[in-house]
Amino acid sequence: MNELLLTDDERDRAGARLLALLDGYERGLPKAEILPEPDRAKLAGLLATPMPEQGVGVDALFDRWEDTILPSSTTVAHPRFLAYVLGPPNGIAPYAEAVAAAINQNCNFWQLSPAASVVERSVLEWLASVVGFPSTAKGILTGGGSLATLQALATALHDRVPDFHATGLQRDAAPLVVYTSVEAHRSVDKAAAILGIGLDNVRHIATDGEHRMDVHRLRAAIEQDRRDGLRPWCVVATCGTVSTGSVDPLDAIADLCEDQDLWLHVDGAYGALFLLSEGMRELMGGCARADSITLDPHKLLYAPLEAGCLLVRDGAKLRDAYAFDSSYLTVAEDPLMTDYMDYGPQLSRSFKAFKVWSALQAFGVDAFRKANERTLALARHLAEGIEATEGLTLLAPVTLTAVCFAVDGLPDHGPLLQELAAENIALLGPVVVQGKRGIRACVTNHRTSTADIDLILDRLRRQAG
Repeated sequence: MNELLLTDDERDRAGARLLALLDGYERGLPKAEILPEPDRAKLAGLLATPMPEQGVGVDALFDRWEDTILPSSTTVAHPRFLAYVLGPPNGIAPYAEAVAAAINQNCNFWQLSPAASVVERSVLEWLASVVGFPSTAKGILTGGGSLATLQALATALHDRVPDFHATGLQRDAAPLVVYTSVEAHRSVDKAAAILGIGLDNVRHIATDGEHRMDVHRLRAAIEQDRRDGLRPWCVVATCGTVSTGSVDPLDAIADLCEDQDLWLHVDGAYGALFLLSEGMRELMGGCARADSITLDPHKLLYAPLEAGCLLVRDGAKLRDAYAFDSSYLTVAEDPLMTDYMDYGPQLSRSFKAFKVWSALQAFGVDAFRKANERTLALARHLAEGIEATEGLTLLAPVTLTAVCFAVDGLPDHGPLLQELAAENIALLGPVVVQGKRGIRACVTNHRTSTADIDLILDRLRRQAG
């Protein structure tokens, strides 16, 4: 007997209990607590209990999941979980994840994962087509948008700094400067710090009245840095800022980057996959002109965590940045396959593409298009309700699905946010827009309905009244 395998009876029992757990979780979502109070005694007991020398068995394990883990877990899939840019998984996701775990493909070089290699390539080529990248584009699925941005800036360094692989930044040369907006995600600063660019060499450009990067100020900052003997090299524009959902003027920034010979990276983790809708092309079409772009399938494709993505317009530049020779990993090249160890920093990689590919196969692209269009419409519905209510004020234009607002005369919105969560009305988040404190609802949840938005509006009207 293999002590790490289940018996036939245990497999049957585990399968039955898993299906019952998934079914019960799904059916219980409408009445579930969005933010349950953690059972601190049970969690402390979990921490204090040593790992057992003898296993507890299938049924006892499921009992512990249901008794300890699930009740103290945030209900991300609840239709009124609207605090963050984090949607619930799609319906096929748990099953795809189970299959991926069973076959456990290591997606580094194709011999260890031939089907996975083709699946990831299929997903990446489709994502590149959504963005409008040419057939020369290559990419890789990552742990999330922050890692994708880090890997994009590393690619840009390799492309723009001579002999970067050999000498890195250890050279007698003027500092490199990267430009982004004051509304950009903190991952840009973090990437600059990790890569040795340094936070002193990150320029946070002011925004216009719609919270978009001011291109005139961007140009002025670049020209000033050149006069000061510094080396401008990269601009990070944002397609969907976290706070307000604003979209930087991508075409104008692309024009400037071409003129100044700068690498353009677009952080599209929040918003770029709204490009699935033709109606968003005018706003976001400039994504196609980027040198690289971050996407997040675990947001608008509703894949379970983790599933980020980096795409690079000239795929050869991505491979040049990450490919290293290793005799013990050498395998014959195959035109159908891709060795993804040559397109990112990891060697051991999970089969992230499977859950993305499986959902697209199961539901079709149009289902995701409709779900995303529904979230856009619900955000507008919420914004219109706020504008129509005396005592509530929108703090920013609603470009995507982030709705920022304030209750007039309320200096601290924290207690109200706690009340909304305690009453199980909604989990919303705090926001500061141009120095004004308020509340942010981000409708990136395919389960949210008009009735959910109306419930929130009714509660806010009572508060405002």
